[in-house]
Amino acid sequence: MIIAVIPAFNEATRIARVVTDARAHADAVIVVDDGSSDGTGAAAAAAGARVVRHAQNGGAGAATMTGIEAARRMGATTVVTLDADGQHDPQDIPSLLRALEERKVDIVFANRFGQRNRIPFIRRLFNGIGNILTYLVTGLWVHDSQCGFKVFGPRALREVDLRMSGFEFCTEIVREAMVRQWKIAEIPTKVIYSEYTMAKGQSFANGVKTALKILLRSFLR
Repeated sequence: MIIAVIPAFNEATRIARVVTDARAHADAVIVVDDGSSDGTGAAAAAAGARVVRHAQNGGAGAATMTGIEAARRMGATTVVTLDADGQHDPQDIPSLLRALEERKVDIVFANRFGQRNRIPFIRRLFNGIGNILTYLVTGLWVHDSQCGFKVFGPRALREVDLRMSGFEFCTEIVREAMVRQWKIAEIPTKVIYSEYTMAKGQSFANGVKTALKILLRSFLR
């Protein structure tokens, strides 16, 4: 059973389209409404998603783990995670699922830098720094370590245990792959950047905070 998990915070204007497109490639869609105040959960439910709500905003990592746990309870064998703002194209889901099966891996990472996407310089810079930090704390190089678009196969879905609540959870997933010795694959995907998605991304200050959290937690775990 393939389930798409979409963590969402104040995405009422975009979540319905993402849910609709994801449903075409999954048996079910779970949206984790992470303490939204704009009707995100209602919009997702109207589009056909099963909605799990956080009373307060817990962060992208916490919402992703909540969604994964809900998918486990529903009997999922495979989970696809993607962002709620529309920057990921659900039409790429089949290529990630195909890689999971054909390459016999445990987790598939989307790679926004693997094809000719129009990615703003500041996003390339932030992701490059994130890749370097991720490699330093995990020893595993992933070309787009900070991307939320991933596919967890049966073993990774069963074993993943995220404890970081913010954006640093992406690095934690790479560490899970390293520590648990998951087989990985990376697949080029499309990405759609707009003024909206750029504004929703991390600021430089938040990026620094995320980096410090990654480094700190790497020594505490």
